Amino acid sequence: MGRFLAAAGQVPELALTSPALRATETLHLAVEAGRWTCEVRTREALYAGVDEVLAELRLLPPDVVTAMVVGHEPTSSELTAMLIGGGRIRLATAAMARIDLDLERWPDLGPGCGELAWLLPPRLAEDGVLGVGRGASEDAGSAKGRRRRPS
Repeated sequence: MGRFLAAAGQVPELALTSPALRATETLHLAVEAGRWTCEVRTREALYAGVDEVLAELRLLPPDVVTAMVVGHEPTSSELTAMLIGGGRIRLATAAMARIDLDLERWPDLGPGCGELAWLLPPRLAEDGVLGVGRGASEDAGSAKGRRRRPS
């Protein structure tokens, strides 16, 4: 995950993770493998449901444009579906999704403000499949959002 996102130019500016061991280890391995320099924050709210994760994201600093969430199922899938305006989305363990958000400020984050840019099952990030090594033994679902820069 770490090397894949680095090679794709998709490294987050800030990463949020739940305090669960699998989630924190997954993020640590990705940061190390991809040589990321992003800020990492651990948040209890990522254990909870969509509303709590959404509330946490709405608190992000205005200068952060790209954020990553390393969380848990079914919340990750439900959050993704809510942000893109509905549908059935299932983020398998270690899957990654990028959601492009049409908003100026994080507090405006809500249902239907995003577009699913890509969804990557973990098997495609394995060594050699997409030309980039795995870089972490991912065990937690993750979603990544990119907010549109203000004009």
